[in-house]
Amino acid sequence: MIVSYRIIIRHILVFDVVNRGVITKTEDTAKNLLIIGAGNAAHEIIKTIHTNMAESYNIIGIIDDNKKRLGYTISGVKIIGNRNNIADICEKNNVDLIFFSIANIDNENKKQILKICQSTNAKVRILPGMKEIIKNKKLFDSLRDVEIEDILGRDPIKLDNENIEFLIKQKVVLVTGAGGSIGSELCRQIIKYKPEKLIMLDIYENNLYDIEIELKSKYPKLKIEAVIGSVRDKKRLKEIFEKYKPYLVFHAAAHKHVPLMEKSPIEAIKNNVFGTYNVVNACDEYNVKRFILISTDKAVNPTNIMGATKRICEMIVQAKNKVSETEFAAVRFGNVLGSNGSVVPLFKKQISEGGPVTVTHKEITRFFMTIPEAVELVLQAMTYAKRRRNICFRYGRTCKNI
Repeated sequence: MIVSYRIIIRHILVFDVVNRGVITKTEDTAKNLLIIGAGNAAHEIIKTIHTNMAESYNIIGIIDDNKKRLGYTISGVKIIGNRNNIADICEKNNVDLIFFSIANIDNENKKQILKICQSTNAKVRILPGMKEIIKNKKLFDSLRDVEIEDILGRDPIKLDNENIEFLIKQKVVLVTGAGGSIGSELCRQIIKYKPEKLIMLDIYENNLYDIEIELKSKYPKLKIEAVIGSVRDKKRLKEIFEKYKPYLVFHAAAHKHVPLMEKSPIEAIKNNVFGTYNVVNACDEYNVKRFILISTDKAVNPTNIMGATKRICEMIVQAKNKVSETEFAAVRFGNVLGSNGSVVPLFKKQISEGGPVTVTHKEITRFFMTIPEAVELVLQAMTYAKRRRNICFRYGRTCKNI
């Protein structure tokens, strides 16, 4: 393990010098560095710097929460405080860089320490754990900046998906909006269960092409069809349903950006409401077994056009479910990290530019989930559709009053 960390640290520091332009070779421009964590990784960082890059880094000290280790030294560098001292140490010593070098730490503590680090003016870099290193073919790719997921503060939720394979395997599955963030992840997870054929429908050719190439390269023996078409076009939908006769339909196609939909409400209605209406009717006409609508928490007492259109979509699904042999259900999401239409990319951009971060209200509370979590929730909802018709799934729970 020590040998592995030594190799990792050496490559990471060289990568900073060569590729990121963070370090120069003069003492005048040496970067003041603070190291979080007093384990093997910290030891290897210090040893590598002392051996090869003494003129590039000025190590201020080490932070460790173990009170008994305060004042101890690692490879000649002193442990000078705990997490509560980070902000003061950074300010007093003009710290330029913070290396977070703790590999084994729970998400809650990681979130708390990273929040403190990000409150300083120093740039924060996360040293990857061994698992992350092994997954990447290129070692340099493992070095990364802090992501929103790092401060999520919890482990990803795993749902019980034991019935999903039975539902999907050897079935024809259609995903609308397949080129989008949710739609494409749906396709990635659905294909693992070996459907008879996966039909990916989208109006935007570039994203659709990307997911088609990705999946066909990973699953060359499975049948994957990328189909260009709009959910607004009833004739095109009829052609697709007539040709492929899908057994399951995941409806992810929609306009999602709230501010844009406020400016173009008619487009939101045409795409979200009438598009959903067309797909729902096609499912009913061609005897689709089950249908899932990808909705949003903004459909709850909607205060904007996008949320209102999604609420209407839920009502369409409800109404059709009462008279159709097709089993209809809907799933609501909050903010999905990394998804198209999420507020997170905007926040990240605003933070990188020095702020301010725009929020709807200072008292607002936002709830986040990852794209894989969101998609697992959709798949789970599909397995429940037969037993609990006419309901909405939200954050892994059911809410009958939609």
